[in-house]
Amino acid sequence: MKKILLPLAMAFACASAYAAPASLADLDKMTKRFAPVALTADTSQLSAGDKRAIAKLIEAAKIIDVLQLRQRWSGNEALWAALQKDQTPLGKARLNYFWLNKGPWSILDDHQRFLPAEVSGIAIPEKKPEAGNFYPEGATKQALESWMSALPAKDKEQAQWFFTTIRKNPAGQFTIVKYSDEYKPELEKAAALLKQAAADTDNASLKNFLQLRADAFLSNDYLASDFAWMDLDAPVDITIGPYETYNDELFGYKAAFEAYVNIRDQKETQKLDFFAKHMQELEDNLPLEAKYRNPKVGALAPMVVVNQVYGAGDGNMGVQTAAYNLPNDERIISQRGSKRVMLKNVQQAKFKSTLTPISKLVLKPADQKDVDFDSFFTHILAHEITHGLGPHITKANGAESTPRQDLKEAYSTIEEAKADITGLYALAYMMDKGQLAGTLGQGAAAERKLYTTFLASAFRTLHFGLTDSHARGMAIQMNYILDKGGFISHGDGTFAVDFKKIKQAVIDLDREFLTIEATGDYARAKEMMAKYVVIRPDVQKALDKMKTVPNDIRPEFKTANTLLAK
Repeated sequence: MKKILLPLAMAFACASAYAAPASLADLDKMTKRFAPVALTADTSQLSAGDKRAIAKLIEAAKIIDVLQLRQRWSGNEALWAALQKDQTPLGKARLNYFWLNKGPWSILDDHQRFLPAEVSGIAIPEKKPEAGNFYPEGATKQALESWMSALPAKDKEQAQWFFTTIRKNPAGQFTIVKYSDEYKPELEKAAALLKQAAADTDNASLKNFLQLRADAFLSNDYLASDFAWMDLDAPVDITIGPYETYNDELFGYKAAFEAYVNIRDQKETQKLDFFAKHMQELEDNLPLEAKYRNPKVGALAPMVVVNQVYGAGDGNMGVQTAAYNLPNDERIISQRGSKRVMLKNVQQAKFKSTLTPISKLVLKPADQKDVDFDSFFTHILAHEITHGLGPHITKANGAESTPRQDLKEAYSTIEEAKADITGLYALAYMMDKGQLAGTLGQGAAAERKLYTTFLASAFRTLHFGLTDSHARGMAIQMNYILDKGGFISHGDGTFAVDFKKIKQAVIDLDREFLTIEATGDYARAKEMMAKYVVIRPDVQKALDKMKTVPNDIRPEFKTANTLLAK
């Protein structure tokens, strides 16, 4: 699918892409697309033990940075070391932008190389390898698929599992390697730090999770620790391990390491409890054939609001995560659902630095007043909630599978778009029922804020370029809703919502996404992406006006630095 998307992505990316090698002036412009933000969190209520623990967790997260570098490309670590030796202004700028992208390819420029083709004898591919460093270099997708298909069922499951790499043995044959063996030295160090943090904290649930996750790093069995993470109820909220599969663009199977060290905002978390009462109701009313709905949504998963202290690996690369929904293991989702973590201080920074200035460019003055943080915040929450709704098991010819396996590399784009649009549908449904009166309000004024903020936020996502699953999914939503008349283009780079048509457009699109996942229809997913993952001229006019608006934020972890200095 990457090859299909390339011409479409480049149509947008070429407007902001920089020829390699990027000059000092180019690198300065590229870096300024990320607005510097000092992220802080209140540590005053933490116990002395938790303060010691959180410092250990930050140190463990720094190891995650190294692992994610290695997973992204086999040459990353050597290149990182080479760049650190160049103390010229250009050398420092290259190192700075390398670290922001966790590699020599610019995320906002279709993953094009911004460094010379060779640095210190290290040859750098022009584009980020689709296989990352999860599969043998040079191995074709066809060869890997043929090998996997010929394996016994148990071995095939391991070959496609989140926590294994594929390597070649001395005889040149493909073989499965567990993460616990592939990354053994680093995982042993991280496990030791987690054990130390577990000894420091006086919170039982945090102690239990850290001990189990340390064991998982060494055993490669993450199931027990993932369940413990679901039950985590502590002032210090930590996510650490291999989770998201976006970096595996060849198959979408392999999980990248990431870490988020957070402090829970208990007051805000309690406000979210009302969503807990409506999960099955939302599932039962999805715009999807009843036979595909889950008659019993997994036991209610927790939702927490946190303020981020530190991010690492896949949790601090390019565009910053505003919320996440984990784990991705279907065994846990089917039993317990998935846990939603909202990074409030990150969301506030994004809203102020990117969405507010964008709304002034893409909306008429009369509509700009309807863009508000509460609608932005609540839709992100709904996005994360609805990852856990809808189909998670497919059946074909009597055999069970999952949408992730069936849709292959198309899954991430379809799933992110499904969560966006199902979240919007769910909020509108709850608003109609009067269930959000104490949160977003109800009636025409509340609807205007919900849909107008979503429209403005769509441009914030498209501002990233079409190289990310979220942005590709948003391109589908934007173009589909424009075709249905739910969004209106004024022809001058400004847009509006048609409130008579938007609800039905959202329902129709949601049905399409949910049905693709329920049936595991790979061809239908590819057809949808080929049609809609494109920047149309009217949308391009709006994006052209955003050249001076930061694409995203770049956090400075101020509180983390203070904790480590003590």
